[in-house]
Amino acid sequence: MKAINYYLVVEKIKQEPKKIAGLIITEMNDEEGRYSKANVISTGNLVEGVKDGDVITYDKHAGNDITWSDKVYRVIKINDIVIVE
Repeated sequence: MKAINYYLVVEKIKQEPKKIAGLIITEMNDEEGRYSKANVISTGNLVEGVKDGDVITYDKHAGNDITWSDKVYRVIKINDIVIVE
């Protein structure tokens, strides 16, 4: 599987649930967190500044899920990335 143009294929990094005042805040009801972290699996040929294997932070509402070889990946555009670690 190879991304093309300005697209990236990423695998989401599972975040540990947060505790606030004894309550466990899961990702589903974490409205405060606008961003998600992911490992970059494949970068398109027009993507600059990001390479395969990088850890990125991106807008969690961006892109679409795709299933490949029984694993779920997310396809996003370069514009949705806010941090490259």
